[in-house]
Amino acid sequence: MSVPPLPRRRRDFPRSPVRQRGIALLVAILLVALGTIIAADIAYRSAMSARRATATLSFDEALLVSEGAEALSAYGLKAVLSGSKAGTTGVADVTAQQPWAQPVGPIEVVPGVTLEAQLEDMQGRFNLNWLVGYQDPIAGKPDPTALTAFRKLLELSQVDPKWADMVVDWIDKDNQPQTQGAEDSAYMGQNPPYLAANQYITSTTELLALPGFGRDNYQKLAPFIAALPPSSTLNVCTAKGRVLDAFNAGSNEWEDVATLEKNRAGTPNCFPDVATYGKTFSDQAAFNNMSTRYFKTTSAFFRLSSLVTIGSAEFNLYSLLYLDNQYFVHPIQRSFSPD
Repeated sequence: MSVPPLPRRRRDFPRSPVRQRGIALLVAILLVALGTIIAADIAYRSAMSARRATATLSFDEALLVSEGAEALSAYGLKAVLSGSKAGTTGVADVTAQQPWAQPVGPIEVVPGVTLEAQLEDMQGRFNLNWLVGYQDPIAGKPDPTALTAFRKLLELSQVDPKWADMVVDWIDKDNQPQTQGAEDSAYMGQNPPYLAANQYITSTTELLALPGFGRDNYQKLAPFIAALPPSSTLNVCTAKGRVLDAFNAGSNEWEDVATLEKNRAGTPNCFPDVATYGKTFSDQAAFNNMSTRYFKTTSAFFRLSSLVTIGSAEFNLYSLLYLDNQYFVHPIQRSFSPD
């Protein structure tokens, strides 16, 4: 009896050395790529940390230089005004020809750091908070003189006068809209919804919260308006021509900016003073009533615009300064935008 032959066993051949080398090369490439990614991430994070540290240091340095500009402005205002002739109120007149109004710089504070600064009398602008009587704001009654003046200012700035009523309703505390005004119901329909402020304006940019007001209208009006305490007055010595015309219903005597600046440059004193300004009013009784409340030749609120340049970086700081009766200056508000 024959025995069948045993099946032949498959011989296990070793893997090809070429194939092994290919796998090793692929692993090596992956390790190099992974190492490159990790190294790049570490380098990026280190570079960003260094840049953040540099930016923080530059910002702190710029802030300190701007605060130094505030101190310089305080010294300049006190030196100029305390030595000036006192006006009718016993406080020195503030005029556009005084040294404080001249721009400073650019000056190199320390190597690589330059400063430019400019003071502006904010009481030469129309104060939006005049629109609601400060003696009784809860009653929600607009100040008729200020409201009429603001409507004319809007017209002169080519902005619809209807916004005057909207601003009144934004400030007053009642919920009864003016003729062309708007209260909470109008703002609740916005996306997202919000309420009227029902308090005095702290920044003129609040006008952008009025539905439909828009940036174009704001840019037309921004150079002529301010948000100051409602008891403040208009300094006719430094007031912008359009603001002077706004209070005079029957005249646009001061709209020519070049002529106004020329006349101011030609006199060492206030121009126009209250008496000269009053002569342009056809209704002297109305002017006398306004003069008691609004028109003065003194100022207490100034805005300092500081531009600090460090290398290729620029930093702006806008400081609202308050000058008290003893000629001490107090920073009461700082902002990184002009309004």
